[in-house]
Amino acid sequence: MHSFLKNNVFSISFGTSLSKLAGCIRQIFIAAAFGVGVTYDAFNYAYIIPGFLLIIIGGINGPLHNAVVAVLTPLNKKNGGIVLTQVSIKLSILLIGLAILIFFNSSLLIELLAPNLSYEAKSIATYQLKILTPCIPLSGFIGLSFGALNSQRKFFLSSISPAITSLTIIFFIFLNWIFNQENAYSHFFIYTGLLAFATLTGTLIQFVVQIVEINKIGLLRLESNLQFFSDEERRIFKLIIPASISSGLSQINVFIDMFFASSFQGAASGLAYGNFLIQAPLGILSNSLILPLLPKFSNFRNYKDNRGLQKKLISGIEYCFLTTIFLTGFFITFNNQIVQLVFQRGSFDYSAALKVKNILIAYAIGIPFYLYRDLLVRTYYSIEKTKFPFRSSFAGIVLNIFFDWFLIGAPIKNFGNLSPYNFGVVGIILSSVTVNFIVCVLLSFNLRNENIYLPNLDLLRKIILMSLAAFIDSVLCFTILKTTNNLNSNLGEFLLLIFGSLTFFVIYFLFTKCLRVNRFKVYKK
Repeated sequence: MHSFLKNNVFSISFGTSLSKLAGCIRQIFIAAAFGVGVTYDAFNYAYIIPGFLLIIIGGINGPLHNAVVAVLTPLNKKNGGIVLTQVSIKLSILLIGLAILIFFNSSLLIELLAPNLSYEAKSIATYQLKILTPCIPLSGFIGLSFGALNSQRKFFLSSISPAITSLTIIFFIFLNWIFNQENAYSHFFIYTGLLAFATLTGTLIQFVVQIVEINKIGLLRLESNLQFFSDEERRIFKLIIPASISSGLSQINVFIDMFFASSFQGAASGLAYGNFLIQAPLGILSNSLILPLLPKFSNFRNYKDNRGLQKKLISGIEYCFLTTIFLTGFFITFNNQIVQLVFQRGSFDYSAALKVKNILIAYAIGIPFYLYRDLLVRTYYSIEKTKFPFRSSFAGIVLNIFFDWFLIGAPIKNFGNLSPYNFGVVGIILSSVTVNFIVCVLLSFNLRNENIYLPNLDLLRKIILMSLAAFIDSVLCFTILKTTNNLNSNLGEFLLLIFGSLTFFVIYFLFTKCLRVNRFKVYKK
């Protein structure tokens, strides 16, 4: 491996780790300051649209980022700078118009996204959305600059950049604690949009830092090539539009879930906290499991080696379920210790912890299907078969609406319940789990049409055995936890979690080895 590649890998890993750490500390501060209440609920609804655009347009590995990397990499700095500047101007004009439209219709948008929120929550969410609208045009340049920096092999700033917003939010909350010690629930704390102002400030700082860096490497140029649209600009927009639509489909389900969640006070906050705890290990698994497989799949397809691709995919699936079933058992067994250690302090009281624990258990049940769906979708894309995953995403949206309504009842008071069942906010998560399971089945069986045949019965047998191992492991560890439930200090709970995690891992490893469903030679050549 060349030295520059080693440095790039280190830069990405180090920067990403720092960003994840900053994000974790940010959530701890938010939990202590706001708990599961109306303020953080309102922010989650206000952030839906700006957050959607920041992820799709301004996110690392988003459509805009990937398109810019592909187009700018072969160009020299002068031509690359001209293309970057012209695309920035055109995209900014478009996004400024969108931001103005959202600003003057913020109340209507909040009403559409969250019809059952309380009047107080809707008012706060509307105000916060107005504050956040400048993030929309800023997201365009942030996405462009990520791609531009990476095209020049500048990876560290792209990886560390999300931490800027996290650190800004932490700073704002810390300042608020200092100036409002006497009245923790002051008018400023609840109604002035602390989180919205902090997020906007963090995004602005991120924008300024990246402009300075772009200028430093010589890509900030105001020259014009006297063309309304150059060939490179057309290529960028041609790549952005279909990729954004495809990426946006998964975000539509977030809109749907939040729409139904508005029926329950504190649901948006609880979902945010629970999802945060799940996404960290899932992100690590996705990067370590799926990313190394994709180029191999593409090579197998190029050489028309379906047998080799099939064998590698089966190994990947086994490893996927081996690790995710372990995570499911771990989160279900130690949910109490995890939530207490990470969040339970300040405004995050016992009732908030109880709500998040139930949400965390529901999320944990869906971990295997979430990662398996991700593996299958990326497999289709790596062999350049995109139509069926696209259709299955549309089907998933329709199914998500149905199961959300079925499991929690009607979101609009004028409509009756679709079923007698009402699982509350947990029902929203169970809906997503059910949809992911159905989509996984469809994607798995459709692989036959691509001449890839999975041994479904054998895989099902192994999954059942892995689940049995996790169940027995969970029962044993939970029994041990019951005998040590007199620990009241955070240090004691932390040590118990460390010891319990090691015990859980060893028991799961031994059981799966005995049942012959544990192989660690997935990537061995």
